[in-house]
Amino acid sequence: MPKILCLHGHGTSAAIFKSQTAAFRAKLDSSFVFDFVDAPFPSRGAPGINAIYKSDTYTWWPQPTSQAIRASHSWVADYAREQGGYDAVCCFSQGCSLAASMALYRAVDAATVPAKGDKSNEPLPFRAAIFICGGVPLPVLEHMGLEVPLRAHEINQRTGQLLNGTAGRLNDMAKNVKLIKRGVGLWDSGKGDLMHDPKARPELSDVFGLDFTRFPTAARISIPTVHIYGSKDPRWPAGIQLAEFCDDRLEYDHGGGHDIPRTTEVSDKIADMIKQVMSQIQSPTEERKERKGSGIWA
Repeated sequence: MPKILCLHGHGTSAAIFKSQTAAFRAKLDSSFVFDFVDAPFPSRGAPGINAIYKSDTYTWWPQPTSQAIRASHSWVADYAREQGGYDAVCCFSQGCSLAASMALYRAVDAATVPAKGDKSNEPLPFRAAIFICGGVPLPVLEHMGLEVPLRAHEINQRTGQLLNGTAGRLNDMAKNVKLIKRGVGLWDSGKGDLMHDPKARPELSDVFGLDFTRFPTAARISIPTVHIYGSKDPRWPAGIQLAEFCDDRLEYDHGGGHDIPRTTEVSDKIADMIKQVMSQIQSPTEERKERKGSGIWA
């Protein structure tokens, strides 16, 4: 029985993420168990989210500092330990930043400070990851000692502004339906401002400001991963950066924006990729035996 931990994005919630993923989860059989959890900090709703959902909203960290992000890792690790561990993590946006940075820190810590005997050396509480509209926080990379040029910071800031501006239009549309045009989607409105060409994959020496040829070999995510992003998403560059950190990955561009389209085609594809990545990891039965024997998740 595959058990998957689900981490929502900033300014949303477990209930919202459950709704956002309903279409592709419906394509999976009942053996898949998805555990949706609220982040620990209350927050304002993400731009545009209140136009669709009326619920409390949360964030994984109030400020994107390396200290706050590492604290979120401990929170998730403790929660997973209490729940018996997970076969995979499925995450969106900020949730991806949490899971990806957690995996990178564990890899770098294991390579640089072996056998510390503290929680930084515990295995990850998941064996695979499904990243949706994700990215890696740049402060995390700098804290690890990786070079993050000014250009990478500028692109990150600009794409964040574009995302907030486009998503925020949902509130305007909810107040004035005349702004809604037939055949023109939310993410079509800002295509001319995007800082990327989805048909042109950048060279490893310059992935939107990051030079992967200069990064240490330890700074890698080795677990099987799925990367789902949209070519109209202003944050597409961050999704590509995250993908380039992963050694064993599947990628899919659904053609939309910073969201999860609910069309049959997209839902079928995402479900198929989840089944494929789950087939790559050890069977849940064997994994549970190992957890019980190690005592890590007791």
